[in-house]
Amino acid sequence: MSAEAYWLLKSEPDVFSYADLERVGTEPWNGVRNYQARNFLRAMQVGDRCLFYHSSTGRVGVAGVGRVVRAAYPDDLQFDPLSPYFDSKSTPEQPRWSMVDVAAVSALPRFVALEELRAVPELAQLRLLQKGNRLSVMPVRPEEFELIVALGGLHPEAL
Repeated sequence: MSAEAYWLLKSEPDVFSYADLERVGTEPWNGVRNYQARNFLRAMQVGDRCLFYHSSTGRVGVAGVGRVVRAAYPDDLQFDPLSPYFDSKSTPEQPRWSMVDVAAVSALPRFVALEELRAVPELAQLRLLQKGNRLSVMPVRPEEFELIVALGGLHPEAL
């Protein structure tokens, strides 16, 4: 994918929220254990922008925007036997899982809830809204990214 790709990254805010990303500045996006989501991570390039989505909470939706600052590299948690993300079949020579580093760009002035996303006809094809799609990492079309960011109160070109 080109440097003009866009993504949606899901995180449970009680585990790691957008405010946490702002506090630390940059964070590895690790622990992804779904092959399709892993392949999306591997497609990410430095400069790609990401919608940061709060999931599995009382208030789900888009909280902010991040940027990929390091392209895919082996997820170190797969080699740690004490990690819940350990994979005994993965080796440093042939790692199964990848991660990227994501930096905070901007919190959305206005949180964009899932119900609001569903109500916008132009977002009908948004992968997040498709039946059965539970991926933690997924591509977003440029026009979807721009619309969601605008709904959140930011000008996409300013990002």
